[in-house]
Amino acid sequence: MSEFDDNPRRYEHLSRIRLEDPDAVARAAAVRRRHPGLKLGEQNFIVAADHPARGALAVGENPTAMADRRDLLDRMQEALANPAVDGVLASPDIMDDLLLLGALEGKLLFGSMNRGGLAGYVNEMDDRFTGHSAAALEALGATGGKMLTRICLGDPATVATLESTAKAIDSLAERRLVAMVEPFISVWDNGRVRNDLSTDAVIKSIAIASGLGATSAYTWMKLPVVQDMERVMAATTMPTVLLGGDPSGTAEEIYSSWGAALRLPGVQGLTVGRTLLYPKQGSVGEAVATAASLLKSRTEQEIAS
Repeated sequence: MSEFDDNPRRYEHLSRIRLEDPDAVARAAAVRRRHPGLKLGEQNFIVAADHPARGALAVGENPTAMADRRDLLDRMQEALANPAVDGVLASPDIMDDLLLLGALEGKLLFGSMNRGGLAGYVNEMDDRFTGHSAAALEALGATGGKMLTRICLGDPATVATLESTAKAIDSLAERRLVAMVEPFISVWDNGRVRNDLSTDAVIKSIAIASGLGATSAYTWMKLPVVQDMERVMAATTMPTVLLGGDPSGTAEEIYSSWGAALRLPGVQGLTVGRTLLYPKQGSVGEAVATAASLLKSRTEQEIAS
């Protein structure tokens, strides 16, 4: 049985608002209470929900885990209700739903910018910017935009992705908005795109992504937790958030690896979605609370020092 309300009409009012009063989204964005701001030593906890816009609905062995929008909104609201969660990373459709629900009061907003590299698509590496624009994010009062930057040396579409990413970084920087860049060295493996999660590959992706755009003043890195994170974090001076990805391993192993990485210099927090929204064990609330406790312990350590 679901831990959430299973009334199929529970979000019917969103459809009515979208039909009768679409300007309500802009009004909700304009009047919402903003996050107090970013500060070194105060790690941020951001919940991600931009996967469906790329056709990536699977979590673990369930190929359609994220297909039910009502269930996803239930899970997002449960996560965002924890005051330790600072914000959201979402595609425009989910961001608009959450704004209309009043779930983003006092939160950081990061919009998902490039969703054109559809999961399983023959031209997946041609990852075009089909989501939030920098101008749209400015209008929403967002903190910044996130871009997936997969670098496949064997695919000529990579250069277009790099160029588009550079232009997006510039457009965000012109508005003093954060560019959250999520780089990977990727390869085609039996007709599917696979990200190389070796330490050296992650370091190489950082080196390439860090040089994109005319300025790096507003650029952050969004990086996977891999082996030898000390070497990974030595590759950049940019604020870095850790991603969760599609969960693998036990919950204890995942949280332990996050906790160790969060203690490294330059790590600004977590930007995690599926691992917490669809936990292998326990509820969404419990998973979020456990992840939040990792950041809290780091803050306490810094205060103590």
